[in-house]
Amino acid sequence: MNTPENISNTPSVPLEKSDAQWREELTPEEYRVLRQAGTERPYTGEYWDTHTEGVYQCRACGSELFTSKEKFDSHCGWPSFWAPLAEGTVRYLHDRTMGMDRVEVRCATCDSHLGHVFEGEGYGTPTDQRFCINSISLRLVDPDDR
Repeated sequence: MNTPENISNTPSVPLEKSDAQWREELTPEEYRVLRQAGTERPYTGEYWDTHTEGVYQCRACGSELFTSKEKFDSHCGWPSFWAPLAEGTVRYLHDRTMGMDRVEVRCATCDSHLGHVFEGEGYGTPTDQRFCINSISLRLVDPDDR
């Protein structure tokens, strides 16, 4: 896989909160996915089949991560984007869990787990990438309400 060049295993996180603070602010399921790198079941999340225009923010910290302009139907059961909103809004880590070699996507602001990015799957997108993101990691907002 031709992975993004800024893969890092060392977090450089500007927003720091204690585990107790995260547990207080997030629901148990949000905490499991965002802070413990869990995954929601496919075809169950709020945004997997949404076509509403707007900006997708990190559910944990509110940072803007993706827009509906980069969202596409991959039919994988999770929201899919072909690129993040801007350079530096997400960060990448090697993920070798579950016997796989993948690239994990995290919020660059709060280090919350978002999902994974895959390349070379043959989707007709400008980047040939699929950012497979958990709905529960995101909050869709109208661009006029920001």
